[in-house]
Amino acid sequence: MKSIISKNSRGLETGAVIDACDNSGAKKIRIFTVYGHKTVKRRRARAGIADMVMASVVRGKPDIRKKVVYAVIVRQKKEFKRVNGLRVSFEDNAAVLLKDNKGNPKGTAIKGPIAKEVTIRWPAISKIASNAV
Repeated sequence: MKSIISKNSRGLETGAVIDACDNSGAKKIRIFTVYGHKTVKRRRARAGIADMVMASVVRGKPDIRKKVVYAVIVRQKKEFKRVNGLRVSFEDNAAVLLKDNKGNPKGTAIKGPIAKEVTIRWPAISKIASNAV
């Protein structure tokens, strides 16, 4: 997992319910922890673009519901700033489900655009993405 060049604003708190934008069978997931996040005691962890989270599937196919999965945030509504000064925001929050914590995606296609920072940090996800913004 590579580091991100820009400082991204973390727009998703633990407990947030977001869309799954791949064809893995999940529709909505609930974030319950941010993987590898260090913070002050009693402060809730927050996730941003290209962060890996652990989540539970809230809505989707019956065989995948109520399962704990790894996911990577690929879109967020909260705007974040890139190094070149460009501010980027998407119209929804979305994530891609992973098979394991190594970064291998569970689905075979991603619906909608993903952030360019995700393609740099997670090359396996960028292979199945249709377009990166």
